[in-house]
Amino acid sequence: MSVIRQEDLIQSIADAFQFISYYHPKDFVQALARAYEREASPAARDALAQILVNSRMCAQGHRPICQDTGIAVVFLKIGMDLRWEADMSLQAMVDEGVRRAYTHPDNPLRASVLDDPAGARRNTRDNTPAVVHTEMVPGDRLEVICAAKGGGSENKAKLAMLNPSDSIVDWVLQTVPGLGAGWCPPGILGLGIGGTPEKAMLLAKESLMAPVDIHELRERGPANRVEELRLELYDKVNALGIGAQGVGGLTTVVDVKILDYPTHAASLPVALIPNCAATRHVHFELDGSGPADLVPPALEDWPALDYDPAEGRRVDLDRVTPEEVATWKPGEVLLLSGRLLTGRDAAHKRLVQMLDRGEPLPVDLRNRFIYYVGPVDPVGDEVMGPAGPTTSTRMDKFTRRMLQDTGLLGMVGKAERGPEAVAAIRDHGAVYLTAVGGAAYLVSKAIRSARVLAFEDLGMEAVYEFEVRDMPVTVAVDSQGTSVHETGPREWRMRIQRGIPS
Repeated sequence: MSVIRQEDLIQSIADAFQFISYYHPKDFVQALARAYEREASPAARDALAQILVNSRMCAQGHRPICQDTGIAVVFLKIGMDLRWEADMSLQAMVDEGVRRAYTHPDNPLRASVLDDPAGARRNTRDNTPAVVHTEMVPGDRLEVICAAKGGGSENKAKLAMLNPSDSIVDWVLQTVPGLGAGWCPPGILGLGIGGTPEKAMLLAKESLMAPVDIHELRERGPANRVEELRLELYDKVNALGIGAQGVGGLTTVVDVKILDYPTHAASLPVALIPNCAATRHVHFELDGSGPADLVPPALEDWPALDYDPAEGRRVDLDRVTPEEVATWKPGEVLLLSGRLLTGRDAAHKRLVQMLDRGEPLPVDLRNRFIYYVGPVDPVGDEVMGPAGPTTSTRMDKFTRRMLQDTGLLGMVGKAERGPEAVAAIRDHGAVYLTAVGGAAYLVSKAIRSARVLAFEDLGMEAVYEFEVRDMPVTVAVDSQGTSVHETGPREWRMRIQRGIPS
C-alpha cells in the first residue's frame, strides 16, 4: 500500500507548474515545427517562427512561455487503496503547491485569479485556488495532470445542446470561425461529446491533456467513429484557412482531441475548448517514494531557428504622426522604438470613468500608442518579464471613446477587432497592430526600460510606459479600416479550396 505524504504532493504540484511555465510538451513542439515547415503563408510562417523561437528561449532561460501563466487546473486519479499522510484537505494541498509555484522568487508567475468574480474581482495574489477534478480508481497510486490554461483560450469555450440528428462536424465548422484569433492558434481543439452539459465540458477539457498524435493516427488509420471524426475535423478546420494568429494560413489546429460518454436518447451535448499556442500540461504519478521527478526535454527537440525582424519598417513612436500612420499597409511588419504605453481592461475602465467625470487623465494619450498587456514581473537583470499581448476584443467597447476623446493614435494587441472597433479606427484615421500571442519572452527582449505611470494598485493591469527598441508588430487594421483578420483567412480559404498550395 502506497503512503502519499502531504509534502510530496505539495512540492510535486509546485514543481509541475514551474516546469510547464517554461517547457512546452515535446509532442507539441514537434507539431509546431511540422506546421512551420509546410506553411506557405508568409504572415503565418513568421508567427510560427516567433512562437518556436520564444519556446526555445523559455526552455533555456526558465521564464514563462506566455505572460498569461494561466489558471491552475489539476486532474487527480486517486487509487482506492492508497493511504494519505496528511492533515490538509486535497484542495488545500493542491493550492499550497500552486502558491509556491506562482510566487517562486526565481521565476514568479503572473497571478491572474480573481476572488469575488461577480463583485469586487480582487486578485488573490498567488493564483489560488486551483480548479481540481478528482476520480477514484483501482490501485494504490496517485496519477496527476497539471495544466495551465490561459484566459484567451478558456474564454472561447463553447457548449451546444444539439439535436440527436444534428451534425457535429457542421456545428464545429460553424463555431470555429466565430472564435476569432483570441485563442492564439495554432493549437488543439478539444471536444467532449455526450453525457450531460457539465460532463461534456469536462470531457473536452480532459481531452486536451493527451499527446499530439494526429499524424500517427492518419498513418495507421482510424479504428472507430471518434477517430474518424478527429481526422475529418482536423482536415476541415484547417481548410478554413484561419491560420496561425488568425492571419490566414494552412495550419489552424495541430490536432483535434475527442472524448465521449453515453448520453440521453433525446440529447447530444457537444462541448468545444481550444488549447492555445502556449499549450502547457504535464503528467506524473506518485507512489509514496517521494516527489515527482520531472524530466526536461532536450534542447535538440526544438528546431534550430532564429528570428530576425530586420526586414520591417522602423517606426519612432516618439515622433510618429497621423500622416505617417496613413501610409502603413495591412499585413506590413513594423519595428517599434520609443515610448509605448500599456493598459488593458481595468485601466481602460478607469480612464473612461475619469472622462465621464470630466477629470484630467493621469497620462497624455495624444498621438501615443497603447499596448494591451499584463506583463510578468521581472527577475534578476530583466527590465520586464514576459510581456506578450492580450486579446484586444475585450477593449473594443472602449475604443471609440479613447480615440475621439484622448487623441490616441494606435493600439497594439492580439487577435481581431470587432466591427465597432474597426469602424472607430477607420473614422479616426488610427491603426491597430498585433504582436504574436505565444511569444511573450521574445517580445520582452525589446523592452529597454519600464515604469508605472498610473493605477499602480492594479498590479499587472497598471498603466506602464515601456521604452522599446525594434519591437516586431504587424499592421492588422490600417487607417482605412482594412483588417487582415478578415482578408487573410478569406484569401487562404480560397487558395486551399483551389489546391494552391496543395
